[in-house]
Amino acid sequence: MSISGTAAYRRLDSLPEPVRRAVELAERLGFGQSCRPEQGRLLRALAAGAPGRIGETGTGCGVGLGWLLAGRRPGVRVVSVEREAERVAAVRELFADVADLEVVHGDWTEIRRHGPFDLLVLDGGGNGKKAPPADPDLLLNPAGTLVVDDLTPLTAWPPTHLGRPDTGRTVWYEHPSLLTTEVRLAPDLATLLATRRP
Repeated sequence: MSISGTAAYRRLDSLPEPVRRAVELAERLGFGQSCRPEQGRLLRALAAGAPGRIGETGTGCGVGLGWLLAGRRPGVRVVSVEREAERVAAVRELFADVADLEVVHGDWTEIRRHGPFDLLVLDGGGNGKKAPPADPDLLLNPAGTLVVDDLTPLTAWPPTHLGRPDTGRTVWYEHPSLLTTEVRLAPDLATLLATRRP
């Protein structure tokens, strides 16, 4: 979830169909915190490599979900969790014609019931990305990928946020089951990618 993510799409002409539909929904509902295009392109590429189940927390109006749907292989199931009931209903209606998709109403912990995943995107509010929501060995299949997005790029180690240790970032680097790195997507935007050790 990016603070001005929806606005970033106003200057883009060519978008995958599910993304375009979700951006239009976000604009209609006045939801400005959609996944940014830079992040979306990464999600589409990662989804193309996921052989099985994909999970996401923080559906919002479905923009990040649209990127995942645009990249996934045929038959790969996608589960997205959103805590705001109005958004859940709107995204369910928006993607009612999409097979192998479930949009779940609940907080980020609901994702635990639907794993393990080959790709899991921790997004949105509700503290889902501040610390491991559960043991990655239970959430991810062996060699599965975890995405923690919408971070400020790392400039020093150990990382800090607002003058305090950034445990929301270091917990992923230090987890013994994960190999974690940061990918900078824009001067002000970074994402953590973590792979579960086989």
